[in-house]
This record gives sequence, C-alpha cells and structure tokens, in this order.
Amino acid sequence: MTAEDETLLREAEKIAVAVGRTLGGLCEVVLHDLRDPAHAIRAIENNLSGRSVGEPATELGLARIQDPEYHEVVQNYPGRLPDGRPVKSTSIGIKNSDGVYVAALCLNLDTGPLAAVAAGIDRLIRTDEQERPLAETLRARTVDGLRAAAEEFAADHARSPRELGSTERGELVRALESQGYLQVKHSVQTLARILGVSRATVYNDLRHER
Repeated sequence: MTAEDETLLREAEKIAVAVGRTLGGLCEVVLHDLRDPAHAIRAIENNLSGRSVGEPATELGLARIQDPEYHEVVQNYPGRLPDGRPVKSTSIGIKNSDGVYVAALCLNLDTGPLAAVAAGIDRLIRTDEQERPLAETLRARTVDGLRAAAEEFAADHARSPRELGSTERGELVRALESQGYLQVKHSVQTLARILGVSRATVYNDLRHER
C-alpha cells in the first residue's frame, strides 16, 4: 500500500461521489479498493444493490486483481440487481504507475424506468398502416406546392419539367391528382405553363391516366 495508491483511491472516491450525485437515483456508483478484495467497497452512491462499504469485490474485480492485462474498461454490459431489476453496467479499472490495478469505478444504471418510458413513447408514435392504407400528406395544397412537386418529379428523372416525355408527364399528372394538387384553382393552367404544353394536353394526359 503506497502513497500513490492511496492518492489514486482518494481522487477516484471524489469522482464516484460527484458522478453519483449528478446522475441521481437511477445510477449506482461504486468504488472498489482492489488492494483489499475481502473488503473492497470503499464508497457507494445511490445504493441500488443493497451492498455496504467494506463488502468484498465482485468477480470482475477479482479478475483484475489476478490479471493486470484484464480489460481496463468493460462498458455497457447487462446485469441484474438483487431484486431482479435490469441494469446496464460499466466498470473502469484504475492502475498505478507499476501497471497494477488498485481500484475499479463501477456504474450500474437502472434501466427499468427508462425502458418503461421508451415503451410508452414507442406506443405513442407507432402508426398502423393497415387502418389507413393511403399515403397522407399533411401539407396545404397550393399552386406553389404544385410547382415544387412538378420540379421535384422532373429532378428525380434528371430532367427539367419541360423535358418530360409523354409517359413521364402522364405519371406526373397522375401523381399530382392523387395528391390533391389538381383540385387547386388554376392548377391545370399553372401545370401547363410549367410543362410548356397546352391546357388541352394536360387534360388529355389526365383523361388517359384515368
């Protein structure tokens, strides 16, 4: 037991206390003194596991004591509290200048309440496509929207609206009608100008697609 080791433990304890108090009651933070595995727990914040200061090291702590090459950080692994609640855990090993593990800082996040919130949000945002098979666009239908939709369609075909062929023009007219744009006042006249054709051509395309 050296002065360096004790300094490392003392500094790590400050971190454990600060992190625990920052994360609140959902996250248990435990500092293990690996120099004394039989009484390893030196500090514990937000005690979720029911352990006490002076209790022995866990299996992971013993593995670090036995093997200095053991993983320095074991992150986000699943575990269970004594009452069965699920936790997500992270263990950080702390070595001295000789490369010997002297401490481990462990965080155990109680994921139960968060999982319940996540499940609630999932239910809230879930949609049922079977109840509404038609695609629904929740934006106002305007002449400007029609123009934007036509330009977007043409861009998807690597053309300008005036370069669309009769087949592509028919697809565009069908799409605009299904989206409600051809119900807008002056929509056919506007579309004819965008496409560089007559209104009669647009009406013919529309009748053909129907």
